[in-house]
Amino acid sequence: MIDAGELGAWLRLLHAPGVGRETARRLLAAFGSPQAVLAADEPALALAAGPQLAPALQAAEREAVDHTERAWAWLHAGPDRHVITLGDPAYPPPLLESPDPPLLLFVRGRLEALAGPAVAVVGSRRPTAQGRDHARQFARALAADRWTVVSGLATGVDGAAHEGALEAGGITV
Repeated sequence: MIDAGELGAWLRLLHAPGVGRETARRLLAAFGSPQAVLAADEPALALAAGPQLAPALQAAEREAVDHTERAWAWLHAGPDRHVITLGDPAYPPPLLESPDPPLLLFVRGRLEALAGPAVAVVGSRRPTAQGRDHARQFARALAADRWTVVSGLATGVDGAAHEGALEAGGITV
């Protein structure tokens, strides 16, 4: 499990003004960890990501304390809560191979839901009755064949996909 110091370093890096995921990935490649990024001196940071970066990381420190406290409280509010970092062995390989993978995943539920074959089902928030039924049936059939059904939490097709997966006793994310 991630410790409070590591979580705080990740959140400080990700909430620094002007530091998006691309810059964060560049910094992680250069320094190895968020803690090492935050410990780096200004010339090293400037070389890796530009001269404005060091002040941005320092400015993010106060805000990151609040983010860290809230994230830590969420993480410890139940046994089914996890924070997975980009380098964690539990990070889903297909997501890791995507062009812009998130650096942190906040997971509530079973981690193994992220490991198996998955299919995304997304669509209209206002589908026809037939469209909603098709999404539910499609997801139910896939879940019955042990596919994890991944969708948003929007009403409509997304919600129908979750319902179908659950009706089959399957896994839904």
